[in-house]
Order: sequence, then C-alpha cells, then structure tokens
Amino acid sequence: MRHRLRGRTLGRTSSHRHAMFSNMAASLIKTVTRDLDPEKRWIVPGRIETTVPKAKELRPYVEKLVTMARKAIPHQNKAAEFATTAARNSPEWVTWRKSENWQKWAKALAPAVALRRQAFALLRDKEATSVLFEKLGPMMSDRDGGYTRIVRLARVRQNDASPLAIIEFVGNERDRKKQRTAPVVEQAAN
Repeated sequence: MRHRLRGRTLGRTSSHRHAMFSNMAASLIKTVTRDLDPEKRWIVPGRIETTVPKAKELRPYVEKLVTMARKAIPHQNKAAEFATTAARNSPEWVTWRKSENWQKWAKALAPAVALRRQAFALLRDKEATSVLFEKLGPMMSDRDGGYTRIVRLARVRQNDASPLAIIEFVGNERDRKKQRTAPVVEQAAN
C-alpha cells in the first residue's frame, strides 16, 4: 500500500528518479541561454518536452531552485557594497583582502554562497547553477512563485502512447501583452 507516500515513482528507483530530475532541471535551466538556431527550429529557449507525469513532478523541483536563486539576490546586492574592483592579487586587492571591508563582504555574501551550494547539490551542474543564479534569479525577481507552466500537447509519444507536455518558464517575450492603444474616435462638430 502507498499510504501517505508522496509523489510518483515513475517506475524507477529513488536514486534513478533523483538523477533524472537533476538532469531534466539542468536541461531546462540551460535552455534559457540557448540561442535560436535556424537549423534547430524545434529547440525553444526556456522549454523542454517530456511526459505529463514527469513534468508534474519536475515542476516543484525547478521552482524550489528558482526560489533559492531569488533569495540570494539581496545578499549579493548587500555584498556588492563592500566589494572591490581591483584585479585579484594586485596590491590594491591585497590591501582590501586584509581590511575590514573584506570581512563585511564575506559575511554579507555567505548566505548567497550557501544557497548556491545547495542548488549545486541538487543540480550537479556548474553551468546550470551559474545560469540559475545569474539569469533566472534576477529574471524572476518580481514574481512570488509560479515560475513554470506545463502545457499539454495534442499528440502522444509514438512507442508507448504516453501523453506529452511542455514545461517552460513563464515570462517569455510571447507572454507579455502587447500594449494596445485605444482607437481615437473623432466626434463630429455640432
């Protein structure tokens, strides 16, 4: 019996499931930086195609990662006040490194580093982690949640007839409503 067991097993062991979601999340996050290639028209930035049950299980996994990236933003901004622009190991940098500003910078940045390490522990991909914290976090900073959407496709996978879906990040260019101006109605002079 499955009493009080949460989530779908998807016919996999727990280690296989964790690895699969880690890979799918990394793939979804890395697509944000993918450029549109005219030869690969089927690849759209910020979107992957999978089955509906996998997409439903992947959604909370990715949303927690984006929340981690959003939580790191205030800490990074606070640490930027104490940072230096000097080149590493230059005399100016060495002076900064020995100063009290470095202590303040390290203390302010520590929570952001901890969040980045937690995200890396889930993703196990350096490139995806950097995209998550440098692009997705600031991109989703004005949203309180609901960073992804699942769109069911009208077709099924051919070999086993599994229902297919697209999981994508919201906030793309096509999501923004076009600003329409009301037509100017001229009134006839009486």
